[in-house]
Amino acid sequence: MARKKRQSSSIGKLLAVAIIIIIGIVISRFLIPSDNVEYSDDLCIPQFTTKVNSQIIKHSGYTVSYNNDTRNPNWVGYELTAEEVQGTVGRGNGFCCDPMVRGPQANDSDYRNSGWDRGHLAPAADMKWSKQAMDESFYLSNVSPQNKNLNRGVWKKLEEHCRDKAELYGRLVIITGPVFNGDGQETIGENMVKVPDAFFKVMYSDYNGKARAIGFIFENKAGKKKLKEYARSINEIEDMLQIDFFAALPDDVEEEMEKSFSAPFWGI
Repeated sequence: MARKKRQSSSIGKLLAVAIIIIIGIVISRFLIPSDNVEYSDDLCIPQFTTKVNSQIIKHSGYTVSYNNDTRNPNWVGYELTAEEVQGTVGRGNGFCCDPMVRGPQANDSDYRNSGWDRGHLAPAADMKWSKQAMDESFYLSNVSPQNKNLNRGVWKKLEEHCRDKAELYGRLVIITGPVFNGDGQETIGENMVKVPDAFFKVMYSDYNGKARAIGFIFENKAGKKKLKEYARSINEIEDMLQIDFFAALPDDVEEEMEKSFSAPFWGI
């Protein structure tokens, strides 16, 4: 009987130790903040801090918030990995309406002879990893009227820079979209597609377990400045757009990351 009691006592002690260890792991997982946050769809989806016409649509390569009032995306978000950058799918060229958009939207005839480029938000070159993703990148829900010199110049340079950094750091979260400063924007086509005043792009990396982010603002006109001249902190862009980026991160990580950016890390 004494041996059985000693065995029971030993088992009880082991169970108690195991429970304490498990509780410690749970507490450290949920109460101790960490920069090493897994990528998820949530990081690609910012939150508006004011009421905005927004229809969220998920395609295979990107998520878009579409605005029926402006006939533009509010934003387009996606993850870009080093493997995806190496994709070999050929570029498409058939712009068309997004079959998932409900209500009014732009169509290709709105852009013809308008003087404005069909400016991709999620670039076709970022979708070379999948034929479906490539085709969906030509939906007009992923397009805004863009100055041709911007689209084919420094904006293209930034897109290439993003791919370089995705290869270097393994993966990025990229969110981009048009900026409208107020009423009275120029419109194009029968559907009165609004012409943006500017464009934004923000990038997030957790390379080596540290959260880093940077933003850019480009006026919708020709520009030849160095990328660093267009760079902004995430906080600046959030204040401008009334959007909360990367809200899925722990608050302390998000706050520290968004107040500044590291030019050397981002290579600008």
